[in-house]
Amino acid sequence: METFERAVDEYGPGQLWVGSFVAVLLVAVGAVMAAPKAVWDRFLWQYFWGPVYADAKAASCAEMTASGPQPLYDGCRAAIQEGRLIAEPGYTIVSEIGYMLILVYMLVGVYFLLERLDIAEDPKLYFAFVPFMLLGGALRTVEDATDRAVDAGVSPIVEYPLSSLIISPVIYGTVFLLTLLVLVVCVDLEQRGVVDSYYWTTGAVGSIFVAVTLLYLTVVALTREYATLYPSVLITTVALASALSYGLYRLFESYRPALNDGTGYIGLLVIWGHAIDGVANVLLADWLDALNVPLTYYPKHPANAFIIEATESLQSAGLTAAIGTSWPFLIVKLAVASLVVSLFNQEFIDDSPRYALLLLIAVTAVGLGPGTRDMLRATFGI
Repeated sequence: METFERAVDEYGPGQLWVGSFVAVLLVAVGAVMAAPKAVWDRFLWQYFWGPVYADAKAASCAEMTASGPQPLYDGCRAAIQEGRLIAEPGYTIVSEIGYMLILVYMLVGVYFLLERLDIAEDPKLYFAFVPFMLLGGALRTVEDATDRAVDAGVSPIVEYPLSSLIISPVIYGTVFLLTLLVLVVCVDLEQRGVVDSYYWTTGAVGSIFVAVTLLYLTVVALTREYATLYPSVLITTVALASALSYGLYRLFESYRPALNDGTGYIGLLVIWGHAIDGVANVLLADWLDALNVPLTYYPKHPANAFIIEATESLQSAGLTAAIGTSWPFLIVKLAVASLVVSLFNQEFIDDSPRYALLLLIAVTAVGLGPGTRDMLRATFGI
C-alpha cells in the first residue's frame, strides 16, 4: 500500500492510469498470442467481437471457422446444437458485465483527463453533452439503415469494416472519442479567445452532428423503399417519456424535495433519458400495431428479455393481450433512474463536482443512447 501511495505521489494518478491501460493491452495481446483458441476464439471473439461482426454483416449469427469468421444467415440454432463456435448479434450476461467493467475503467481515465485540463466542474457541461448522447442513438440507426440497404441490394453509405464503428457497443467508444475531441478543441478555442464558452460551443457542434444525421435518415425514409417514415413513434415516445419524467420530478419536488436539491434539472434529464429507453422498448415490443407501424422488433438486452419472459409467465393471458408484457421494463427504468438521482445529494456534488458530473453524464448516456436508437429505428421504419 505504501509503495502504491509513493507511486501516486511521484507520477500522479493520471500517468498511473495510462500505464495500467498499456499494461492491460499488453497482457491481452500476450494472452491471445499464447492461447488464441481459448482467449480469442472462445472468449473475446465469441462474446465481444463476434456479435459486432455478425451485426455488421446483417447476419443471424457468425461462426468462427478454421479459415476465420463467417456470417450465417440461417441455421444458427442447428449450428449451436452441433457445438460449433457461434456468436449472435446482441448482448449476453458475459458481455454486459465486461462492458460495465470497461465503462467504469474508462470513466476513471476521463476523470483524470478532465482534472488535468481543469474543466468540467460546471453543470453546464452536462447539457453540452446531451446532443452527443442523442448522436450515439442516431448513428446506431444509420447502421441499421445500412443493414436494410444490403437486404434490398443497395450499396449502403457505410460498409464493413467501417460500419463496425457505429454498432453497439463499439458506438459508445466512437461517440466518446468524438465528444472528447470536440471538447478539447472547444476548450482550446475558448482559451485562445475564439469562442466565448466551450460549453455552448461543444453543445452546438453536437447539435449540428445530430441534425445532419437525422436529415440523412429522413431522406432515406422518404426516398428508399426499404425505409418508411412513422412520426407517430417519435411523437408518442417523446410525449410519454416527457410526461412521466416531469411528473416524477414534480412529485419529488412536492413530497421529497431533497431528492431534487442536488441535481435540479439535470436529475430531470437523467430520468427523461431512461424514460425514453423504457417507453421506446414498450412501444416497440407491444404497441406498434396501435400506432399503425407494421414492424416487429425483439429485445437484444438479456435484462429486457428476462423481464418480458417473466411477465409473460406470471401475467394472465387476458392481461397480456390487453397491455403486453414489456411494461415492467419501463417501471424498472423509472425506479432505477429515480434512485440514482436521489444518491446525488448536494453534499456529494459540492465535495466532488467533477466526479458527480461525470457519473451523471454516464448514467444518462446508458439510457438515452439505446432509447434514442430504438425510437428512431421505428420512426424511420428501419
